[in-house]
Amino acid sequence: MAAKKSTLTVQQIASPIRRKPDQRQTLIGLGLNKMHKTSVLEDTPSVRGMVNKVAHLVRIVEES
Repeated sequence: MAAKKSTLTVQQIASPIRRKPDQRQTLIGLGLNKMHKTSVLEDTPSVRGMVNKVAHLVRIVEES
């Protein structure tokens, strides 16, 4: 039986306007391109690094 993979829900809370191009590309890589859009991603070190890079533009949504 396969182990359940943990997920991470990320929501964009700020606009990428007037940000560095690499931050804009990181948002696109996370599947975010519009305000208040939510993306469910697999919780891996690479995804965590991307979220840390644009931490001021996104928030992690807590699931109950």
